[in-house]
Amino acid sequence: MMARISRGVLLTRPLVLFDGDCAFCRRWAARWRWRTGDRVRYRPGSGWRRWLLGIPKADMRRAMQLVEPSGRVSQGAEALFRALAASPRRGTRVAARLGLMPGVLQVAQGVYAVVARNRRQAAGVDRWLFGRAVVPHEYRWVRWAFLRLLGGTFLIAFTSLGRQVRGLYGAQGLRPVAERLAAERREEASALARWRRIPSLFWLDASDAALVRGCWKGQVLSLALLFNVAPRFSVSTLWALYLSYVAVGREFLSFQWDVLLLEMGLLAALTAPGGLRPGLGRDEPSALDVFLFRLLVFRLYFGSGLSKLQSGDQTWRELSACEHYYETAPLPTRGGWYAHHLPRRLQRASTGAVLWLETVVPFLAFGPRRLRQFAFWSLSGLQTAIAATGNYGFFNVQAWVLGVWLLDDAALRRVLPLKDGPPAQPRPWWRTGVSALVVSPLLVLGASEVLRRFEGWQRYRPERVGAMLTWLESHARPLRSVNPYGLFSVMTVQRPEILVEGSDDGVQWKEYSFRYKVGDPARPPRLVAPHQPRLDWQMWFAALGSPPGWFVAFLARLLEGSPDVLGLLASNPFPDRPPRMVRAVLYDYRMTDVAERRRTGIWWRRERLGLYVPPLSLAPGPRPRGRIPALQWHAGA
Repeated sequence: MMARISRGVLLTRPLVLFDGDCAFCRRWAARWRWRTGDRVRYRPGSGWRRWLLGIPKADMRRAMQLVEPSGRVSQGAEALFRALAASPRRGTRVAARLGLMPGVLQVAQGVYAVVARNRRQAAGVDRWLFGRAVVPHEYRWVRWAFLRLLGGTFLIAFTSLGRQVRGLYGAQGLRPVAERLAAERREEASALARWRRIPSLFWLDASDAALVRGCWKGQVLSLALLFNVAPRFSVSTLWALYLSYVAVGREFLSFQWDVLLLEMGLLAALTAPGGLRPGLGRDEPSALDVFLFRLLVFRLYFGSGLSKLQSGDQTWRELSACEHYYETAPLPTRGGWYAHHLPRRLQRASTGAVLWLETVVPFLAFGPRRLRQFAFWSLSGLQTAIAATGNYGFFNVQAWVLGVWLLDDAALRRVLPLKDGPPAQPRPWWRTGVSALVVSPLLVLGASEVLRRFEGWQRYRPERVGAMLTWLESHARPLRSVNPYGLFSVMTVQRPEILVEGSDDGVQWKEYSFRYKVGDPARPPRLVAPHQPRLDWQMWFAALGSPPGWFVAFLARLLEGSPDVLGLLASNPFPDRPPRMVRAVLYDYRMTDVAERRRTGIWWRRERLGLYVPPLSLAPGPRPRGRIPALQWHAGA
């Protein structure tokens, strides 16, 4: 449509006039131009343009002006929303229509007036928050980098698990998967019900060979994702395969980084581009995709920080947690040993810094560009400090990888030699709708997971909302789609350690040596991450309470001489035949001070506390292959 405006001016499309001398106005006009493309023209409101269009000088000074081909002139927030309503982007058009609604428009006009009266200050704030970039930020390179790094994380996870899978889950392992699934088949006749409760591909084949092949396939798919081969297929299959292990893995695959990897994999499957070699992908990640990843960053850190404050643990309240943390970490490093001897004042300051980083900084994940970059570097620094002082498997790696979503393409170009790819194409409206429909439950459950930590939410939540969330959670729980996070909410202040010993006569006892856990006082702490020795980790948890079922199975496998379980250890003191009996002894360990370390060369002092498990031997009778054998107390020891 073409219409004649004042003084004979002809317009074929809407025209926005703004104050060309205002830096704030220029920056935002560039952002709006990116949103509307060539459907709207943007020009400084110089004297001759304003004069030709018949716009009073006072109006031009007060607010931006929009002149439409129909002859209609609007200003301020209304002009902004009407201009954005012409955008080719569906999301922008919807937001613009909402802005024009009665009530919303009046509030927006008031905010616009305040900003317009303080343009110079607003320009400085805008530049500080958003940096030099004036156009909305792109995330195709962020998605590309994240998927490549996620492939590397999956590769670490499957490689680490592959070294232990037979000893943990094989027929002669600690938690035989085939035995568990056979028991489930006997209890539940419906195959669908079994799959819903335990979503695992190992229902099809749970043999030792299948368990090993699954890790090999995971490595191959990880390499495919790492090299950008069929990323959507690769990451979707990786998610399903890793879920298959976690669903049957019980305590050995119940760590927070295991479920976090599943959450990252599921979100990645929803945002990954299709095709065999898609490069950067045809379209941009949607705003909802970006928001879900940032929400996961927020939930990971804020959940950990809030759990520390809500636990009532005295060490966090007194800022003394770091005085105990390095000494009692599950698998400490040399860096942790040295950090333990830092001055007390610095330990308290570092405890306060951890609480600040986990309760305040996560909110910056939803802030402007500069604040998000600050959050990225701050949280990455926290992960670096954790990695230097303790072995937490691939947790630190995946936390670094997830934090990439706090950046944008422009930030990556500053540190990486990235070239511009082909321009992104608008995402079809139907795909946006389908994507929103699929991820909406994840968004609802993620928000609920944060809100449920506050008592007021549970008390005042509408009944229908509670019923809907309960239904969603019951269906999502087996898929580990949304999980709570809260590392070290209660700090351990002592370090009990279990030493396992075997004997043939009940008099002379020989110690089984673990690869990585604390044992020999003269052996220095090792850096083993990103590999996670899952038996060594669970030994730390077992020492904090009574013997769990898997630990009794561990003793039984030692008495059998299971080669798969013995392969999880550093050495076997009974190479010719298994011992006649085994026992577990509990010790209290403390780090030596610097002077004692220099004098004696030992890293730990230990004191025997007593028996954790008294001597056991195999019970007489048949021993079916694959079943955990029965044990009996050995009265003669």
